[in-house]
Amino acid sequence: MNTSAVYLDHAATTDMNPAALAAITEQFARTGNPSSLHSAGRRANRVVDDARTALAEAAGAHPSEVIFTSGGTESDNLALKGLYWSRVQANPQARGILVSGIEHHAVLDTAAWLEEHEGARLLWMPVDADGVLDLDAAAALVAQHHQSIALGTIMWANNEVGTVQPVAQFAELLAGYGIPAHSDAVQAFGAVDVDFAQSKLASMAISAHKIGGPVGIGALLVRRDITLTPVQHGGGHERKMRSGTMNAAAAAGFAAAAADVRAHLAEESARLAALREFAVQRIAELVPEAVLNGPRDEGNAGTRLPGNLHYTFPECEGDSLLFMLDMQGIASSTGSACTAGVPQPSHVLLAMGRDPRTARSVQRFTMGHRTTQEDVDALLEALPQAYERARKAGMAADESSIHTAGTGFSR
Repeated sequence: MNTSAVYLDHAATTDMNPAALAAITEQFARTGNPSSLHSAGRRANRVVDDARTALAEAAGAHPSEVIFTSGGTESDNLALKGLYWSRVQANPQARGILVSGIEHHAVLDTAAWLEEHEGARLLWMPVDADGVLDLDAAAALVAQHHQSIALGTIMWANNEVGTVQPVAQFAELLAGYGIPAHSDAVQAFGAVDVDFAQSKLASMAISAHKIGGPVGIGALLVRRDITLTPVQHGGGHERKMRSGTMNAAAAAGFAAAAADVRAHLAEESARLAALREFAVQRIAELVPEAVLNGPRDEGNAGTRLPGNLHYTFPECEGDSLLFMLDMQGIASSTGSACTAGVPQPSHVLLAMGRDPRTARSVQRFTMGHRTTQEDVDALLEALPQAYERARKAGMAADESSIHTAGTGFSR
């Protein structure tokens, strides 16, 4: 058995970019704390400064707006908690948080924690059947509650179904009332055109390992006129928002990966979208029961991430199909999470109006910079038989069985 010879889970993490690997390797051979005043420290500090400048250029930001973190989850936590606490300090009545049901758990769980422990009030914004934010409904919520809203948050692109959101319009809506907007751009950065300055966001989260950089480093872009209450305290690093010794090697790798993906963004987007469209057409022929979730975006107009395919496969558990594909060497992902051995529906699909049964029968295939036509062909060859076998296995909840090997995915 050639397990996962074809890797189609690049949304979870992707292999290291050669430029990033070279940058990290070079810095690992050196030493120096970027906060130290001696020559080794000054050299390390220059590495961090250069990385900050390169990353800012790739993200459409000013270097001073780049706050290095450990990854997307920390960035989202710092943004939501930091914005919320800062706003409540200025106005104790401003406790509302605008949020949608399709957000990653780094945002949803942070918002829920603020509700439970800090008196936040969550204002839920609906999405349509494709997972696109309903701007009219959001505008109505803002108009009604604007005096008591601390912040709003909408992800730039959804990690499950790949839907790209109207981030700039959302930020502009909130700006009209002086309300800061945050966006989790972890899936979008490096896949679609992301420009922090033009977005008018207050803050934006990005992560290195989604774009071919190292695991363990990310960034929160914070507009220069925005103040965040820090989540952790110490030496006052990163504009006093995120204390801790900076990992110069990881920063260099992050910046190298960001510069590389930015340089090839247009051509890579077109290449992946072509592979995606080919797969959509062939899956419709091979497995006509399968239903594509999210916008079709046939002409690669930017309504969907170019490398994202997300399907409902009726009458089978997503986990079962995942394991059937894995046995044939195809690595994919399921939108369901397994809690106490029982399959749970995708919260994203539930927010999009799907029923719980349908929301358990899903599979995500995500392509990256090393995905080839041969990889897509291998998926298409394996998929019909894998689906048939998974469908014969049935739905675990229907049989009151214990599904002990469920998986979720990070991002």
